[in-house]
Amino acid sequence: MLYPQDLEQKLGFDRIREQLSELCLSPLGRAFVQKIRFSDNFAVIDKLTRQTAEMKAILEESTGEFPSQNYLDATPALDKMRVEGMVLSLDEFFDLKLSLRTIRQVLKFLADQEEGRFPFLTELAGNVKVEKSVSDAIDRIIDDRGQIRDNASPELADIRRRLISEAAGVRKKLDSMLKHAKSSGWVGDDVSLTVRNGRMVIPISAEHKRKLKGFVHDESSTGQTLFIEPADVLDSNNEIKELEYAERREINRILIQLANQIRPHLPDLQKACQFLGMVDFIRAKAKFASLLGAVNPAFVNQPVIDWRMARHPLLYLSFQKQGRKVVPLGIELRQNQRILVISGPNAGGKSVALKTIGLVQYMLQCGLLVPMREDSTVGLFQNLFIDIGDEQSLDNDLSTYSSHLTNMRHFLQFAHKRTLFLIDEFGTGTEPSLGGAVAEAILEDLTKSGAFGVINTHYTNLKTYADKTQGLVNGAMRYDGEHLEPLYQLEIGKPGSSFAFEIATKIGLPKSVIERAKGKLGTQQVNFEKLLKELDIEKKVFSEKNIEIGIKERKLAQQLVETTALQTRLDNDQKKIINDAKQKAKQLLATANQRIESTIREIKENKAERDTTKLIRQELEKFEKQELKIEAVAEPEREEFIPEGGEIAVGSFVRIKGQATVGEVLAMKGKDVEIRIGDLKSNVKLNRLEKVSKKAFKEATGEKGAAPRTGVGGIDINEKMMNFSFNLDIRGKRGEEAIVELDDFLSNALMLGFNELRIVHGKGDGILRQLVRNHLKSYKQVGKMQDEHPDRGGAGVTIVQMR
Repeated sequence: MLYPQDLEQKLGFDRIREQLSELCLSPLGRAFVQKIRFSDNFAVIDKLTRQTAEMKAILEESTGEFPSQNYLDATPALDKMRVEGMVLSLDEFFDLKLSLRTIRQVLKFLADQEEGRFPFLTELAGNVKVEKSVSDAIDRIIDDRGQIRDNASPELADIRRRLISEAAGVRKKLDSMLKHAKSSGWVGDDVSLTVRNGRMVIPISAEHKRKLKGFVHDESSTGQTLFIEPADVLDSNNEIKELEYAERREINRILIQLANQIRPHLPDLQKACQFLGMVDFIRAKAKFASLLGAVNPAFVNQPVIDWRMARHPLLYLSFQKQGRKVVPLGIELRQNQRILVISGPNAGGKSVALKTIGLVQYMLQCGLLVPMREDSTVGLFQNLFIDIGDEQSLDNDLSTYSSHLTNMRHFLQFAHKRTLFLIDEFGTGTEPSLGGAVAEAILEDLTKSGAFGVINTHYTNLKTYADKTQGLVNGAMRYDGEHLEPLYQLEIGKPGSSFAFEIATKIGLPKSVIERAKGKLGTQQVNFEKLLKELDIEKKVFSEKNIEIGIKERKLAQQLVETTALQTRLDNDQKKIINDAKQKAKQLLATANQRIESTIREIKENKAERDTTKLIRQELEKFEKQELKIEAVAEPEREEFIPEGGEIAVGSFVRIKGQATVGEVLAMKGKDVEIRIGDLKSNVKLNRLEKVSKKAFKEATGEKGAAPRTGVGGIDINEKMMNFSFNLDIRGKRGEEAIVELDDFLSNALMLGFNELRIVHGKGDGILRQLVRNHLKSYKQVGKMQDEHPDRGGAGVTIVQMR
């Protein structure tokens, strides 16, 4: 059940009908648009939305394969054909020919697809049949220009052959006469043959009319030129006329015969034409869904709303033309949270949120795809009741408040567990305290009915009631309390402030008036509004701080991993150096022992002769100097840097305390300093740095011939090259997570010298894409950014060309 009767107009669905009609290609499709109705049949809605989703996939994937023209309405011609002997015009047969061709193309397209790819459209086409004999019969008679073929019958072929012959003879005679008339000066040199009353004639000056015998068919508007059919071609032109009449009679006979041949197949053809209209209608719905970025979310046969990033369709299209973006809506209504009470300041987006919910739900239950994220869930409602706008009526003697109460009476009478009701400005139109009390009593009964609903209100008693009643939940349209600007974001879980005093202050209302108003309102209410405002501001501040802390924690974790890896590498290198030294020493010691034993043996064998012993001793000393000289492996002395006096500023040379790493200051923001170390940039706290002289910086970095300091590097280039991928996938990441990963990715790419990078961020609403591209612009090494090829991701992937 729908309430009120003009629900479509109030929600704006009538404008959606208009846009769907414009997207249709035939009157048949537009007729189906007018038949759109709200349904509570789960199977029917599911079939309609799946058909549209399949058509949307076809239009987005196929490259001109699916027919996009000649969706012609041939049903009037088929209705005339039911009457035996009725003659259809050539244009009507030609329209039938083109429409049947389009139907065959659609059927062939679906038949050529893999089994199960488009099951709902294939099912729709299952009972459609167009006999090939019918199409062939029409094709044999009518060509692709809509004309009767010469070989449609032997008689027609003979008539047209004779017509061509006679016409050629007449033209030949007339050309000769016209040439003679020109040479005689009867007509101008620029005059040519023309046709009057279906007969070929010669234009001739009125003063020379008696010089050419014949029949005058017409004269010019000035009367100075006459159009004369010469007597010599009169009989030939009469023959041509008779042949044209004969041609017309033969064509009529052929078309009657063709109609008789087609008539037995009329039921199938009628069904095929209805199928073509349905395809046109579904195609229009799919085109509209593409314009909206609409999808077919999970659809369940129970009352539930769980929407992510839902958008008002008409507002989205309007903003798109203006280059603006709609703030999406997220809302969840379930059994334990059936009724949402939205509060907040005027012009904050409450009414738009309400209409978005009503229009999107109505669209889906009319078989249309809806603009929201695919991971949303849409439920089914039997009743849709709305109370939006001013229903004041002079005819019915109803005031605004009376009309609201009339609507509430209907809601209370018919609401049940499968009802969705939407109420804008609940309780307004009368004295506030009384209106609030009546509204709370109505809300109590609606809560007991088990219905689902969304209510907009400014009444504090309704916010309090929602907070303490099971099944109800407060919601607020977010508002920037500092700058007093609406954010148009729905936040569920807490009530919103009306910001009445703040807005009045911003507008410039006298301070004394505002203070008196606060006094009249009462301390409790003022404190309540003040608390809501402060909570909103604090939440915004803490949200920003959480983002900053999250980024810092991730950077810290990353630095910890890198430091641990560097320490492990240093320990392994140290162990390797020591083991190599021990092995070499052991080998040299064995060689030395062998040499000493050999020397002793030679001395004994030579019986310790003085000269011989002296010579052997000299050789042993020489071996000791050359072979047994082992250089001790010692840790190189760490060059001491003498800190330089003065404050650290942009351009200063600095060293990280306790390390040999030196760098140059690029930028400073508070206590955070950005320094350049080689080709890399890093952010370091100011208290971890000490200033060094330019000379010490050059010695450390090896500039201008100074010997660079050597040491064990912390980066394995080969390992990074093997593990690095030029493709970064950040889909589903939050903004700060994505930026951290992007910075690491670019640092490694710059280090390894990659010229082209590929960043996968997905399409969605384009928020992450814009964030990535804005951040990439801060890198001077980035030369060019562009979308990937449509077949490989399109706008969901950014290709980065490095300078």
